[in-house]
Amino acid sequence: MSNEIKLEKCVSIYTDGSCSQNPGPGGWAFLIRDDSGIIFQKSGGEIYTTNNRMELTAAVKALSAFFRLNPRPEEALVFTDSQYVKQGITEWIQNWKYNKWRTSDKTPVKNRDLWERLDKLAKKSSITWEWVKGHNGNEYNELCDTMARNATAAMKTAYPAPTS
Repeated sequence: MSNEIKLEKCVSIYTDGSCSQNPGPGGWAFLIRDDSGIIFQKSGGEIYTTNNRMELTAAVKALSAFFRLNPRPEEALVFTDSQYVKQGITEWIQNWKYNKWRTSDKTPVKNRDLWERLDKLAKKSSITWEWVKGHNGNEYNELCDTMARNATAAMKTAYPAPTS
């Protein structure tokens, strides 16, 4: 028997990242929903990170989970409130790869490890990337934001900053 979940036709993935102090404790979150509602959601965090790394981590974790749930997906729509993620994966990444992972000003691309993972995952299916304005009342973006902020708070609690 397979662990595959039968996803309804329209699959939407929402992602978000959070960071305190940037760099500092951070959290990521995602949810996967289809026509029947939310079918999977998850969050986590890191002790010392940046907001951009958490935004990227959320997208990587989301697509990894999506492919585990549905090994033969047709397509998915990914919503992010991060222009960095959306523009990076849809516009900038081809030039970065062509320029041996250098930006237009010849500096190394930050977070290359995560960009490479996201690029590999995004090629496994037809993924459409959409930007959604954060903190603007979108139910699923708001849920991911809350989950990511809670994961950040958990990191701060579990690993408090040293006091002087």
